[in-house]
Amino acid sequence: MREKHKIIGSPVSRIEGHLKVTGKAAYAAEFSFPHLMYGFPVQSTITAGEIKSIDVIAAERSPGVLKIITHHNALKLMPRPPVTHANRMTRSNPVLQNTRIHCFGQYIGLVVAETYEQARFAARLVKVSYKTERPKIDFDENLKDAYKPEILNAGHPTDTSWGDLESGLKQSAEILSETYNTPIEQHNPMEPHATIAFFEGERLTVYESTQILGTTKEAIANTFNIPKENIQVLAPFIGGGFGSKLQPREHLMLTVMAAKMLNRPVKTAITRQMMQTNVGLRQHNRQKVRIGTEKDGKLLALSHEIVTHTSVDEEFIEQSGAISRMMYEVPNSLVTHRVFTTNIQVPRWTRAPGETPGSFALESAMDEMAHRLKIDPIEFRTKNEPSVNPENKKPWASRSVIECMRMGAEKFGWNMRNSEPMSTRNGRWLVGYGMASASRGAPCREASARVKITNSNKNIRARIELAATDIGTGSYTIIAQVAAERLGLPVEKIKVIIGDSDLPPTPGSGGSWGAGTYTNAVDAVCEKAKNELLGKSKIKFVNEPGITELMKAAALNEYQTEGSVKPSEESEKYSHFSFGAHFAEVWVDESLGIVKIPRFTSAIAAGTILNEKTARSQIISGVVWGIGQALTEESVLDKRYGNYVTRTFADYHVPVNLDIGNIEVYFLHEEDKTINRLGVKGVGELGITSVAATIANAIFNATGKRIRDLPITPDKLLL
Repeated sequence: MREKHKIIGSPVSRIEGHLKVTGKAAYAAEFSFPHLMYGFPVQSTITAGEIKSIDVIAAERSPGVLKIITHHNALKLMPRPPVTHANRMTRSNPVLQNTRIHCFGQYIGLVVAETYEQARFAARLVKVSYKTERPKIDFDENLKDAYKPEILNAGHPTDTSWGDLESGLKQSAEILSETYNTPIEQHNPMEPHATIAFFEGERLTVYESTQILGTTKEAIANTFNIPKENIQVLAPFIGGGFGSKLQPREHLMLTVMAAKMLNRPVKTAITRQMMQTNVGLRQHNRQKVRIGTEKDGKLLALSHEIVTHTSVDEEFIEQSGAISRMMYEVPNSLVTHRVFTTNIQVPRWTRAPGETPGSFALESAMDEMAHRLKIDPIEFRTKNEPSVNPENKKPWASRSVIECMRMGAEKFGWNMRNSEPMSTRNGRWLVGYGMASASRGAPCREASARVKITNSNKNIRARIELAATDIGTGSYTIIAQVAAERLGLPVEKIKVIIGDSDLPPTPGSGGSWGAGTYTNAVDAVCEKAKNELLGKSKIKFVNEPGITELMKAAALNEYQTEGSVKPSEESEKYSHFSFGAHFAEVWVDESLGIVKIPRFTSAIAAGTILNEKTARSQIISGVVWGIGQALTEESVLDKRYGNYVTRTFADYHVPVNLDIGNIEVYFLHEEDKTINRLGVKGVGELGITSVAATIANAIFNATGKRIRDLPITPDKLLL
């Protein structure tokens, strides 16, 4: 690991920023081709049952309509195998193969027309009759059917335990037992999902808003029985994903099917309302937490028991209890997950899946216990800091959560806090301060990259190619920074080519692995290029040469090479997490229950920070979403019909500028020599983790009211 970075870590502005602000960055729905057709899905208007008949006569007669695809005439697709952790993203997704309805809004057809407006209008003319069944919607009504799933998201174990929980609770001087609820939430990235597909002979090209190119390609191949080498997936720019764009969705398969059936390019861009019903969600989690401590605050027992829901046609469960397995030292632990099926669309990964709802429950409970014990929340957490990962006993590669709490407390002014609730006010506003610790797994995966170096009239430039994606996180820029430093070139002489599945493979963007994985592959291939060029040179350099000197010494005008990296055997011996601490000041109107957050402070430890500007942006965006989780965001289902009452941004409320005060982010210097060659840990999901708990804890300090059901709306504070 290099000790000093000149370009890595610098707050370089996004190299693609000018394209974006001038509208020249083309997203999936913004490409155009000759003879392009437009698809618009037909959706189910019931929640459970069977299609009895579909009348498409009026729709087919509508101007501009070219084809209406339903289960009657759909291509026969490859059957879907049972879901496993290994195949969840790549297995076939055979749409329109039967008449069964699993949830409201399910795609039951596709209208293809010459224009988008014609397709959308004709979709309203399709008449469907159903055989309806009583849907399973209500959480409390179906709770009795909860069962133990075999496995959770990302392969986490369903249940874990050590010690004897009940014995630990009996020995405890103080016991807390509370239940916390986090509601259904939606992803709602700025760019809705969209696909363009066209065939040229046997070769398929797809423009898709996807976080992972390789798995999208494989899922298409598995669905349509097309050789993978005949498929190219392109995603040069992506307007956010948050997990909703990790797995190939049904609209993609409908678009490919239409392109194949009509042998013309087809574009399908789903609506904002479909973003609520067809691309996944964060589950409603009910979490019971029990904590037992000694008088001095030492933990003796901790249990975290979660019940949630999944779809009737596919099982997906967040690992919401995972954070309670590793965050604090406790001799007696129990973490369990139970799930029941519903006629609600299948849940999907949502920013920091598991940690986001789980941290609300755990960090709220820790604050409640600290208040009971009359111990400062930071002191309470520090007292229970684990020396190794409690779950697997592996040593930490790096863990700086105590340092984050101390730094955050100093920057925030934690010493101003009065631990007695309702003790600070400003006119009609009750003022409170809260904090919470945060953690998020820091994975690093295998990836490849290619470097092409050219020398034109002594003008040395490099081109970096890899099948990475930039979901708005700054991948283009950090890749350029690493290449520039490693090659000894200025950033402006690095061209980054990503968003193409034909390039050297990577695992895409998601799970906080993107930045570290991409940049380590780039670092490795640049080092390989330098070593190979050095071997072609007869010059003995006194100092380490840059690529300019090496190309000159080798008398070459062009050179390229490809390389890859994967986690080392040494890294597998350690536990890898990013850590942080959040602090919030809240003002609560004692008459109206309105909550304002004038300032929020985050202290973050995530190894090598590749770009301080883009990393800070990631933390700020996570905090903003955490504020939404805490105060406004909730998808409300009409239990009679299974449809959402909250269907657009008019009623699904996300934070806007006026809701956000000053957010300060501080990065703690942290060196991690085992996680990867650059010491990089992910930050994209750490920013949202524990934010809701921080705000709830601050609201308690302000009002004396402990709200355990999110979002914390004025009505709950006025009860």
